[in-house]
Amino acid sequence: MRSPILLLGLAILPLTGLAQGPSAKPTPAVNARDMTGYTLTWSDEFRGSKLDPRKWKFRTDSKHWSAQKPGNISVSDGTLKIHVKKETSGDKAYTGGGVISKPAFRYGYYEARLKVPPGAGWHTSFWMMLHNGGGGTGPNAAHQELDVIENDSNRLNTYGVNIHKWRGEHIYFGGKDIETPDLSADFHVFGCEFTPTTVRYFFDGNLVQEVDVTKAVRKDGSTAEFEHGDQHIWLTSIASHLGGTKAVDDTKLPATAEFDYVRFYSPPQTGNKSTAD
Repeated sequence: MRSPILLLGLAILPLTGLAQGPSAKPTPAVNARDMTGYTLTWSDEFRGSKLDPRKWKFRTDSKHWSAQKPGNISVSDGTLKIHVKKETSGDKAYTGGGVISKPAFRYGYYEARLKVPPGAGWHTSFWMMLHNGGGGTGPNAAHQELDVIENDSNRLNTYGVNIHKWRGEHIYFGGKDIETPDLSADFHVFGCEFTPTTVRYFFDGNLVQEVDVTKAVRKDGSTAEFEHGDQHIWLTSIASHLGGTKAVDDTKLPATAEFDYVRFYSPPQTGNKSTAD
């Protein structure tokens, strides 16, 4: 159960911390918070004409209302595009897609700039969880899942954040709905700072949720040990009933979820590195 909606209003503060100039490395787009010492370790700016196979694997499962197809992924005009379509694939009437980073990471700051598809029926996400190698979202290999944005496109003015403990007992906690401008109308920046003690979620540079992750908190308020592990980055859009969606709005198809960039920054003075599969 998510907690009540947090209203952000339309007047978003300008982002700070963005490096200027063509040769400067970008820095975390976080307002009013000291991110000194975070180092850009891995990123994709999607400046080419195809997906970089050194950085990404495809999501290839069939789940909810769509089958996820590698052919629905393209890169052009500076963005990664996940094409969402009304087309039959197996027993599904729709197709979506997704990509999963080949490197895995742990503590640090994660950030992506993205725009979701219009029209009801699409669950678009930027999130982290260890991939089990099967092309789908099976959590059997994962310690945790961090959901930086989960948007159900029947509600374009809100998205959810959440945390899952997967190893052993499944517990989800720290969920919150964030009210926003229309997420299909323009790009917005979504961030997550993951430390040994805390997860912080950001929208357009503003802190929207902060959760203690030294323990996992059950619905009844009791706690369980919460060991952390490595995690891959996922960028996905699938047709789904989530969020109370009744049906896909076919009049808005075909459409795309677009990602301008995704970046991982290692935390200060830890030497935290990504680990390849």
